[in-house]
Amino acid sequence: MDESRDGVIRVEQGRKRVRAFLGGQLVVDTLRPVLVWEWTRYPTYYVPVEDVRAELVPTGEVLPTGRGRAAVHDLRAGGLTAPRAAVRYLDPPVAELRDLVRVEWAAVDQWFEEDEPVSVHPRDPYKRIDALASSRRVRVELGGVLVADSTRPVILYETGLPPRYYLPLTDVRQDLLRPSALRTSCPYKGTADYWSVEVGGTLHRDVLWGYRTTLPESAKIAGMVAFHDERVHLTVDGAPG
Repeated sequence: MDESRDGVIRVEQGRKRVRAFLGGQLVVDTLRPVLVWEWTRYPTYYVPVEDVRAELVPTGEVLPTGRGRAAVHDLRAGGLTAPRAAVRYLDPPVAELRDLVRVEWAAVDQWFEEDEPVSVHPRDPYKRIDALASSRRVRVELGGVLVADSTRPVILYETGLPPRYYLPLTDVRQDLLRPSALRTSCPYKGTADYWSVEVGGTLHRDVLWGYRTTLPESAKIAGMVAFHDERVHLTVDGAPG
C-alpha cells in the first residue's frame, strides 16, 4: 500500500451501506464503512471487523508498513477461500484504523454501495463529473490525416483530470477505426470499449474509447467517443486542446 503524497493518511467516516459478495456469499455488510486515502487518487474501504461476515483466517504473515504491522488473512465463506484477501493492523499509529479490516477490492466478486454495484474502487465523495454539451469545434488529426471533425462535443470535466472531448461517433472517420479487445472500467462512467486507428498502413493502438452505456451521472457521453489527447493532434477552435 502506498502512502498519500504528503505522507498523511486521510481517514473519513462513510455513511453508505457497503456490501461485498464472494461466490454468492455475503462476506461484508456494514453501515459504518471508513474511507481511507492510502494514496491520493481514490479511497479504500475499511470495515469494522464485526461487519465481516466471512471467516478471517490468519496466514501467519505479518507485513511491516508505515501504518504499523499488517496481519494478512485469508477470507473463507461457503466453502470458498480468497487467499491473502484481508489485512488487519496490529498496532496502527492511526487510531481510526484499530479494529478495522481492509478486504482487498479484487479478492471478492462484487461490491455494492447501497444497492448499486460499484467497480474498480470506491467512489470518492470529493470527485465530481460534469458533462457539458458544447458547440466548440474539435478536430483530431493522426499521422497528418483528419480523423474527426465535430461541432457537437460533450466536454467531460472530472475532478483532478484534464477535460476530455467526447464526439458523436458519426463525426469520426469510420473507415479508419479498428475494434480493439481492450476494455476498461470506471466507477463513475462504466465500462469502455476501445478502438485503434489505421492511417497510412500504421496502426495506432487504442487511441480512442467510448461507453455504449454509462452510469447515470455520465449519461450525456453514452454512445460517444474520446481520443487520447496525448497521442493525437487535437485542436479546439483552432487551439491545442
